[in-house]
Amino acid sequence: MDNRVDYRYINAFISELIKQKDPLLAEMKEYAESRHIPVVVPETARFIETICAISKPRRILEIGTAIGYSSIIIAKALNSECTIDTIEVDADMASTAVFYIKKAGLDKVIRIINGEALDVLQCLDKPYDLIFLDAAKGQYPLFLPHCVRLININGILLSDNVLYGGLVAKQGTVEHKHRTIANRLREYLEELFAMDNLITSVVPIGDGIAISYRKV
Repeated sequence: MDNRVDYRYINAFISELIKQKDPLLAEMKEYAESRHIPVVVPETARFIETICAISKPRRILEIGTAIGYSSIIIAKALNSECTIDTIEVDADMASTAVFYIKKAGLDKVIRIINGEALDVLQCLDKPYDLIFLDAAKGQYPLFLPHCVRLININGILLSDNVLYGGLVAKQGTVEHKHRTIANRLREYLEELFAMDNLITSVVPIGDGIAISYRKV
């Protein structure tokens, strides 16, 4: 008997269970979809909300703002009792994020930093309780040392899209146009799991999200 699990089927089922009741987030989702801007899928968003509700982080860093969708989800999950720094390289995208963050009334909670993630990360020195990594997938291994440096003890690092459509776990040859990113994400996961100061697990919802707990 084939015991392999079809996670696409499971993700579709979980997604159907989650009803979006926030009109602004629904508007943002529609905006993103109409312009092919990637934002977190419902099952991943709910997972992030749950982690925030459990761990109650006060200082949060997001790497990869896009239109501010995830930042707003996190801020709302914490009832705005937090501060969020979020990094976005694209100036137009950052401007759209500013618009939505102000519309959500969260401009005192969420600060957008417009710049290359690696450049910005090198300038940050205050630790965070939660880091959400959702930027250029091929650069995840380069982001990792900074994320580990900036995460508090007992803090959490969430890394989205780490399974990359299942290609990271695929046996055999990966199509050339996806090979570099798949290999770098595999390298990233191997480094995460090898770190003695982190406890890491991968949850195969959405496109795969890694959760890493900083123990020392």
